[in-house]
Amino acid sequence: MNKLILTLCIVSLINSLSAQQALWGGQNIVSPEIHKDNTVTFRFRAPKAVKVQVTGDFLPTQKKESSYGTYDAPGIADLQEGTDGVWEYTTPGPLESELYSYSFLVDGLNTYDPNNVYLNRDVASITNIFVIGGVRGDLYSVNQVPHGTLSHRWYDSPTLGKNRRITIYTPPGYEKSSQKYPVLYLLHGMGGDEEAWITLGRTVQIMDNLIAQGKAKPMIVVMPNGNVAQEAAPGESSLGFYKPTMQLPNTMDGKMEESFPDIVKFVDANYRTRTNKSGRAIAGLSMGGFHSLHISKQYPDMFDYVGLFSAAILPDANKQNQSEIYQNIDGKLKVQFNKKPKLYWIAIGKTDFLYQANMDYRKKLDDNNYPYIYFESEEGHIWKNWRIYLTQFVPMLFK
Repeated sequence: MNKLILTLCIVSLINSLSAQQALWGGQNIVSPEIHKDNTVTFRFRAPKAVKVQVTGDFLPTQKKESSYGTYDAPGIADLQEGTDGVWEYTTPGPLESELYSYSFLVDGLNTYDPNNVYLNRDVASITNIFVIGGVRGDLYSVNQVPHGTLSHRWYDSPTLGKNRRITIYTPPGYEKSSQKYPVLYLLHGMGGDEEAWITLGRTVQIMDNLIAQGKAKPMIVVMPNGNVAQEAAPGESSLGFYKPTMQLPNTMDGKMEESFPDIVKFVDANYRTRTNKSGRAIAGLSMGGFHSLHISKQYPDMFDYVGLFSAAILPDANKQNQSEIYQNIDGKLKVQFNKKPKLYWIAIGKTDFLYQANMDYRKKLDDNNYPYIYFESEEGHIWKNWRIYLTQFVPMLFK
């Protein structure tokens, strides 16, 4: 009997260790390893591989072509094979303070780092992330400061005829306070959803840190899903699990702008908000910048602060789309600026494929003496820039 019990214990222990090894991925490798001088070493165990590479936004960009024109794509570097089939690459110099994303290419197959559990999804692409500390990286990190609350809510949209999911950040102390707060409506780009700004954009960390530093007013941040064909982000709706795509119906056709008052009404009814124009801001990246431009001019008494981050400005939208939202753009802009918004902010990177369209839009504003603030950054149509724009825009709100 004792031998039987001992045998069962040994078998149980072996099974437990096997399960734990499977859970841990069967590797004991540090990757990425951030050194004291801010150089970074990446490692990947692939003893049978012929070639292993790393690609990420920490590498010099490479030019690629799309239907929209030339754009910057992440660079690629080769790893060198060492002992036990572990491949390595160390950056030739220190990386600046920033949040970075990367993945591996193993004999041409794109895969994530099995030794790094920190991942982001951008549409249908999964990449690992890491942060280099410092001024900017610290803004994107969780620090020992008071923290706000993040919630996912469902609201009814009578205009769209469906219930939809929305992400809302309330600032530190909101639950114990009785005061009313201003609201920033923050919109994502094409292919994104109500999770994009909190994952890729690090909105929660940025807001907590800026508020703690006294650089931003405590505010509510509302991050809706700008794809009106969706109830919610992929995997979070009644449609279940499906592959995310950028090819969605009713994109930039006026329905998002038409239904936007449903969102504002829900927020004002369920949160302690300042319901006047001076208590509301709207901003967005790419498609979200397009929406922010048209929503703010369509409802000129709704927002006193407008931010266009690498906005997808389509000057001939009124010719391409019959929606009333995009008609008489010049007339609606005149009404909007006659009401003197407190801030109209435009930002774009020097190599963004939408750069010229933004310059043309600036000329339209200049020709009509409409006041705005312009911010130009390096690089192109990337999350690195949009995080920077958020950190620049938020401190200017609700002064």
